[in-house]
Amino acid sequence: MELVGENMITIRRAALGLVAVLALGGCTGGTDQAAGRGPAPIAADEEAPAPAVVTATPAMGSTGVGPAGPISVSVADGRLESVTLTNPAGKQVKGAMAADGSSWTVTEPLGYGKTYTWAGSAVGEDGARVPIAGKFTTVTPKTTVRAQLNVGDDKTYGIAMPIKVTFTPPVTDRAAAERLLTVETSVPTEGGWAWLSDSAAHWRPKEYWKPHTEVTVTAAVYGHDLGGGAYGRDDVSASFTIGRSQIVKADTQSHRMIVIRDGKKVHDFPASYGLESDRRRVTRSGIHVVMSKHRTYEMNNPTFDYANVEVPFAVRIHNNGEFIHGYAPSIPSQGRENVSHGCINLSPANAEIYFNSVLVGDPVEVVNSSVKLGEFDTDYSDYYDWTIPWPQWEAKSALAS
Repeated sequence: MELVGENMITIRRAALGLVAVLALGGCTGGTDQAAGRGPAPIAADEEAPAPAVVTATPAMGSTGVGPAGPISVSVADGRLESVTLTNPAGKQVKGAMAADGSSWTVTEPLGYGKTYTWAGSAVGEDGARVPIAGKFTTVTPKTTVRAQLNVGDDKTYGIAMPIKVTFTPPVTDRAAAERLLTVETSVPTEGGWAWLSDSAAHWRPKEYWKPHTEVTVTAAVYGHDLGGGAYGRDDVSASFTIGRSQIVKADTQSHRMIVIRDGKKVHDFPASYGLESDRRRVTRSGIHVVMSKHRTYEMNNPTFDYANVEVPFAVRIHNNGEFIHGYAPSIPSQGRENVSHGCINLSPANAEIYFNSVLVGDPVEVVNSSVKLGEFDTDYSDYYDWTIPWPQWEAKSALAS
């Protein structure tokens, strides 16, 4: 028989009342347990709350620790309540606590040959407090190594500018040193480090820099072992900018010097290059890089019996004594023949025009001479970088596989 209307409503109300009674009975039983017997025992398959396990890096009692770190305290199965690290003078070292309280890490360099003391506490999942206490001692280096950069903050350089890091004294673990060197660029730039001497690592892009690239180089050597017990003295860094593109095309056989700026020829100067009948005087072929500029400069060369010859608007393009400069006495030969002692001679007026446009790091591409850059220049480590083919450059990295 089908139930409808009021009869159906009555049955549903009765069923709801029964459910309510059953629910009330369940709540009453829980209240009695809490009042009379305490919390329910942990089931056999449940784990008890764990005590805190504190780990220090380096381990407590360590000696010979590199002050660059990492130096930290961490905790498993709990959280850190407080942590301090104190130097021998009683001053607290700066550090940062992780947001979840799982670790505390030193955020400032430590000193060499000093003992540091930990203090603090951690609380485990079991609610028990664990003390943090102990000491470690940093290394006393046999010697410290100074790193120097050839670039400076807020400077603007030409598109061929190499980055050079000079280590004094030379490092014995080049791989360790190279891992601490970084170059960051505002646009993607393929490049790499090459060791051109025992004390100098150079970085250059595979191709000329893109104009207006912003660059930051860092040698983060402080506190790191560079081999043989020598440690970095200080971190050094510099941020600079690559300027417009300017390339000099210097042809020793046409006796011309052409200046190309941002892809357009802006000057075509008559020039005289090194006398080719004497190999010692030949202007070397290859990509030179502008190294410095001087409104006046005194030339000295005992080999060829001249001293204190002052020339105007001198632009050094290599440490072997090659310059681009003004020289009035050679004007009759400029554009016609090569008579210099290796420099590129221009008229004083043309030299001034070029001088006013030049940036350190601009490339000067010399072609068609009988001597290549590097043949007589192996003792000069400065800026023959672009004469090295890229595969050979990559092979000069201490990290090359």
